[in-house]
Amino acid sequence: MRSSRRRSSLVPVLLCALAVLAARPTDGTDGDGGPGAGLGPQVARLYEDAAKATRRYEDGRRAAEAQRSKALEYERRLDGQRRTIDAMQEGLGRIARAQYRDGGGLPLTARMLLADDPDELMRGQRTVSRAHLAVDRAIGKHLRAEARLAAEEAKAQAAWQALEKRNTDLAKLKKKIESKLEVARSRLEGQADSSVTAGSCPGAVRLDQPDVPAGPDWTAPVEAYELSASFGSGGSRWANRHTGQDFAVPVGTAVRSVGSGRVLKVSCGGAFGIQIVIEHAGGYYTQYAHLAAVAVDQGDRVEPGQWIGQSGSTGNSTGPHLHFEVRVTPEMGSALDPVPWLSQRGVPL
Repeated sequence: MRSSRRRSSLVPVLLCALAVLAARPTDGTDGDGGPGAGLGPQVARLYEDAAKATRRYEDGRRAAEAQRSKALEYERRLDGQRRTIDAMQEGLGRIARAQYRDGGGLPLTARMLLADDPDELMRGQRTVSRAHLAVDRAIGKHLRAEARLAAEEAKAQAAWQALEKRNTDLAKLKKKIESKLEVARSRLEGQADSSVTAGSCPGAVRLDQPDVPAGPDWTAPVEAYELSASFGSGGSRWANRHTGQDFAVPVGTAVRSVGSGRVLKVSCGGAFGIQIVIEHAGGYYTQYAHLAAVAVDQGDRVEPGQWIGQSGSTGNSTGPHLHFEVRVTPEMGSALDPVPWLSQRGVPL
C-alpha cells in the first residue's frame, strides 16, 4: 500500500567537489575502526554533499531562468527603441520633403527678398530649426539608450550562458558522484548483512551530526521518504498484521530519533535485522529496524532529530526501508499505530 503523500527525494541531483571527495576516506576505513568502519559516515557525508549540491543546482537554475527573462526583456525594449527611432527618422524625412517643396532649397536671403512677409518667414525658419534640433536630440538620446540597452543585454546573455555552463558541468559530475554513492551503499549493505548472518552486532559508528537549530520536541524518523507498508496491513511477509509504519528510503539514509530519550537496546538478527529501541518519557518506546548501521550505543541519551543510524534492508526485508514502531513496552506485540501517534505530537506524515 502506497501513501499518496510524497516528499521530494533527498538527492535529486548529486554533486560533490572532487577535491573534497579526494580528501575523504573512500576505502571503507575510518581511523582504528577496522575495514568497513568508515562506510556509514562516508555514505552520510555523500548524502549531505548531495543535499547541498541540490540546493546549489536549484539556485543556479532559478538564476538562469531570471537571466533568460532579463535578456528577453532587454530584447523587447530594444525592439521598442528601434521602432521609435524608425518613426522619428520617417518624421524627419517628411519635414525635409516639405521644406524642399516650400522652397527650402533656396538660400535664406533669397527667400526673404521674395517673401511677402519676411518677419513671418523668419519665425517659421526658427520654428523649423527648433524642430530639427529637437528631433536630432531625440534621435541622439535614443541611440545612446539603444547602445546602453545593447550593452546590458550582452551582460545578461553572458551571465545566463555562464550559469547554463555551470549547470551543464554539474550534470556531467552527477554520474561520478552517483557511482561513488552507489558503491558505498552496496558495501555498507553487504557489511550489515554479514553482521546479521554472523549474529554479531557492529558497534556504533558515530556520525557527524548536522548543524540544525533547536526545533520541536518530536520529528519524523527520516527527512525524505515515501510511506509504504502501513500499520495493520496484511501480507505474506508477516505472521500477523504489520506492526509499524514503513518508510521507503535508500540504503544509508540517516535515521533520526523522533524524540528525546534513552537507547534501551541495540540488537541484530531475526526478522528485524539490525534494530534500535529507544525509551521516551510517558511510557512510550520507539523501534527503528532493518538498519544498515547504528550510530549510538545502549544507554546513550538522544535528542529529537539526532542521527541514530542508517537505513538498510537487513532481516526480513524485501528492499531498503525503515520499519518504525511505537510501543507501550520495549517488546514486540505492544505496538500502536505510529501515524496518529506522531500526528498528535505535531508530526504529520
